Amino acid sequence: MALFSREISREEEPPLLRGRAGPARAGGKGGRLIVGAVSLVALVALWAMAAWLAQSRHFPGPVAVGAAIGAGIGSGELPYHTAITLARVAASFVVAFAIGSPIGIVLGRFGKLDLFFDSWLILFLNLPALIVIILCFVWLGQNEAAAVTAVALNKIPNVAVILREGTQAMPPGYDEMATLYRFDWWTRLRHVHLPQLAPYFAVAARSGLAIVWKIVLIVELLGLSSGVGFKLNMYFQSFDVANILAYALSFIVVIFVIEAMLLRPWQSAANRWRP
Repeated sequence: MALFSREISREEEPPLLRGRAGPARAGGKGGRLIVGAVSLVALVALWAMAAWLAQSRHFPGPVAVGAAIGAGIGSGELPYHTAITLARVAASFVVAFAIGSPIGIVLGRFGKLDLFFDSWLILFLNLPALIVIILCFVWLGQNEAAAVTAVALNKIPNVAVILREGTQAMPPGYDEMATLYRFDWWTRLRHVHLPQLAPYFAVAARSGLAIVWKIVLIVELLGLSSGVGFKLNMYFQSFDVANILAYALSFIVVIFVIEAMLLRPWQSAANRWRP
């Protein structure tokens, strides 16, 4: 039957996902780690040289920033505020995916709804994050609910668009097979739709994490009394660049670990079935 003989060629694969596995196979995991480590060492060396040439307290070197990180860890301030920011990132991330994913799938499945709400998505995609944050603080107050809502509202349209594109790119043959075997809606969703959408979920997660944590810092800087953004604002008032970089780099390291240990392997696994 044509239903079972149809193969998906590389040309039919959406551009968003094409070529994801190639670089990983070409260099190998060990080679990538070595190159990444050498690149980071070169960056730190360049930073140290620039700081030595500048000879300014407003441009501290790696040693000064490392000392600030050690002091922050020793006092407990750095782990405490980093954990608070990470909790806000996680909460906003979950809310954005819980709302944006079904919206994107529904719009991808029903063309008339997609046509009607497409302008809404364009509007919210282009609405500045700062405006959303300010409005949430005005309407909901300067609290955790407003912070999570503001960040999630900025991410929901992005998730919806990625999942809509993924749903529209699904080959119709699999739906026909599900109809032929009389799958109920849950079986169809679990065994037909979600496996095909897994790469798009992974893409949305990786891009979403990069967006969400930056917006969380802005929210904390503007209206909260804890978190990495709050500490950055506090040190900005005293022009303490060493501590600004200490908090920023520490949180970047946390995000990098999440990316490397969770999201990148998830995306590789999600794309493993592709030719």
